[in-house]
Amino acid sequence: MFGPNCEVIIHDLTTPESSVTYTFNNHVTGRKVGQSFDHLIKKVLLSNDFKDDYLAGYEFQTADNKTIKASTILIRSDDLKVIGALCINYDVNLLLDLKTMIDTLLPNIHANKHTSHDMTNQEENIGNVEEITDQLIDQIISNRGNRLVKRQEKMEVISFMDEKGIFLMKGAVDKVATKLNISKVTVYSYLDEIKKANKKVSTNS
Repeated sequence: MFGPNCEVIIHDLTTPESSVTYTFNNHVTGRKVGQSFDHLIKKVLLSNDFKDDYLAGYEFQTADNKTIKASTILIRSDDLKVIGALCINYDVNLLLDLKTMIDTLLPNIHANKHTSHDMTNQEENIGNVEEITDQLIDQIISNRGNRLVKRQEKMEVISFMDEKGIFLMKGAVDKVATKLNISKVTVYSYLDEIKKANKKVSTNS
């Protein structure tokens, strides 16, 4: 319907670390089957506009500096657990160039946006987001099976969760600590060690 600049991706969130199961027009973002989700938590679940299991019209930048307008809708099973996501990504760079030209010709036109949020809906949405995050934590850990015995194995799964934004969610550290049978202090210690290692790699490169 929207041509070659529109990409469709389907995620299987029962396998969070390799959630991409289908792509179409994947030249838009370069996403490949077998990769993990990128924006689900940081851009979608943490957005004030996320409600009723979907978020429409959010933006992100690709590694090659394309501006993408995206929409994500979650997919639930019969027992209402989140098991997947449908993502539609549109490359809007040509439209942005056109907008720049129009803004140059009409410099005094400004769009005013007014948003309002009902407090009851916000509270319900927070509960929904926490439930989804809990499911992701459970799925990530359970998919590792018995491979979470050694310290390094636990650090790897914590590093993945940190990269995907899990620990931006309230109470996530406590939940992960309980699931991994370690203390909250240990989780923070691992996160600190991971950040120092990433900073060292960044500095050396």
